[in-house]
Amino acid sequence: MITSVFPLLFIVASIAALAVTGNLLSWSPFVIAAQAAAVGVSIWARRSFRHGTFRVIGAPAGNAVIREGPYRVIRHPMYSAALLFVWAGVASHVSAFTLALGAACTGVVIARVFAEERLLRARFAEYPSYAGSTNALIPFVF
Repeated sequence: MITSVFPLLFIVASIAALAVTGNLLSWSPFVIAAQAAAVGVSIWARRSFRHGTFRVIGAPAGNAVIREGPYRVIRHPMYSAALLFVWAGVASHVSAFTLALGAACTGVVIARVFAEERLLRARFAEYPSYAGSTNALIPFVF
């Protein structure tokens, strides 16, 4: 279930919930910069996939581990970008609701990362080496 499309739908629903309640966007230049960076990283990561290998579900496609673009530094840049986008909105509109939504979104992303890591290690012999040289979600940290 965690490698299905449902985690992605939860992330999109979280962003939509923040937007609908007026808690996503801000006039703060820091929030705008963080969210613009998140969109940029997400686009850059998506463009790093070879034609026909991008999937919304967690099952890996293609014949090799992607090591181009943001994948040179981080293993899951699209999830990182989604979390940056969400948490920038949460930080600019702190409330019990936004904190709970940000925490739930983070939990879903972390569960999805662990599930994908298992699939990638099983599919690609070189993945453990790649995982040893990059961080999962936050460059140089985690």
